[in-house]
Parts: sequence; structure tokens; C-alpha cells
Amino acid sequence: MVMSVDSDVLKVLADPLRMQIVQLLAREALCTTHLVEETGARQTNLSNHLKTLRDAGLVDTEPCGRFTYYSLRPEALEALAGELAALAATARGAAGRKRSC
Repeated sequence: MVMSVDSDVLKVLADPLRMQIVQLLAREALCTTHLVEETGARQTNLSNHLKTLRDAGLVDTEPCGRFTYYSLRPEALEALAGELAALAATARGAAGRKRSC
């Protein structure tokens, strides 16, 4: 049986700026202005990364007047962590097992 880990989400998280955004959003919901201050990235660049995180299901948005607040979806990370934990458990169970050539 082949395990299925969401490689699209892993690719999204592999970007250093997106990972920094995820780490910041793990602490509190932030708007783009806060993220510009925290990361030093340009607003347009951040908006593109936030869209990618939203499309991957990792981030939720909440309109608040002229601003949009972004928050991390912990259940999305928990699902990915569960997939990786299951993969690790499979590897542990296969320790020492090998096919003959």
C-alpha cells in the first residue's frame, strides 16, 4: 500500500517566506500591514504568497473594514502532520525488510 502525503502542501510550505508567514500566523491573526512589518517583504509579494497559502487550505481570511486578517488553519497542519506520522510508522514497521533482487 502506498501512503499519500499531500505533496502540493509540502511544496507550498517549502518556500522560506511562506513558512515565515505560517510561523507568524501560528501566534496570532495578522493583516498584510503587520506581515510587511514582520517580514520586510513587499505588500504585492506577500499578497501572492497569502493567496498560495489560502489556495492550499492553510490560511483563512476575515474581512475587517478596509483590512483582511489572515489566520492559520491548524487542522490543515495537523492533517499533514498525521500523514507524515503515518509514513514514519510505516517506515518503522518496515525496518530490516527488503526485497530480493
